[in-house]
Amino acid sequence: MSISAALGDASAKLAAMSDTARLDAELLMAHALGVERGAMLLDPKRFDVPVTFAALVERRMAHEPIAYIVGRRDFWTINLGVGPGVLIPRADSETLIEAALAHFGEAGPANILDLGTGPGTLLLAALHQWPNARGVGVDMSEIALGYARANAAALGLADRATFMAGDWADGGTADLILCNPPYIESNARLDRQVIDYEPPEALFAGVDGLGDYRIIIPTLAPRILPGGVAIIEIGVGQCAAVTALAVSEGFAVAFKRDLGGRERALICTPV
Repeated sequence: MSISAALGDASAKLAAMSDTARLDAELLMAHALGVERGAMLLDPKRFDVPVTFAALVERRMAHEPIAYIVGRRDFWTINLGVGPGVLIPRADSETLIEAALAHFGEAGPANILDLGTGPGTLLLAALHQWPNARGVGVDMSEIALGYARANAAALGLADRATFMAGDWADGGTADLILCNPPYIESNARLDRQVIDYEPPEALFAGVDGLGDYRIIIPTLAPRILPGGVAIIEIGVGQCAAVTALAVSEGFAVAFKRDLGGRERALICTPV
């Protein structure tokens, strides 16, 4: 079977459980071949279908996330290693980096703190954006911290990134505090590729999804250095509630929408 035929067959199978069946098939094939997707699509006749491809398609048919199968996910300007036990970076979270860039400009912050860093997603994207910055990533999960340290090394950022085990109150002070906390309601119905595979402690935050915000926001003001800001990811429909929490702690609050037009990044400035 040719690459094109195998991709068509896999796409037909995956269409029953994925809205991106063709893309999924192409990413899995490129991974099985050990080449970039673009190179495969440019000249598919160069390649034979790998014997490992069918098994990868079966894993995806079981709703395993593509990022876990291939072990990678692009985010902002970097590529991150990911796997079971870590939250998969989403494009929506790039809104936080966009908001930080609007606040600090090209000069950037000197010090960055990423609370709930996962595989280093926000911290490493920010450090890649601003080559003179240094930062700390905090997470309670040793699995996540292992991925974060490996990603920092792979990106050549290990000398500017420190990762530590801790909770929301740890990590010290910074010019820029970034945070993508759990914010999903405990009774929410999620896609199987999320609920069956990604770590629940990185997803759920009580019956209203606001539990971690109530812990995080009161700790922030003393930790933001002069001229600095905290930028926090929020879920759909949470802007008013989280804004009220931040205002009650003495912050001026703005927000930035993601590419889907949803309020995604809450920008908290001490006043």
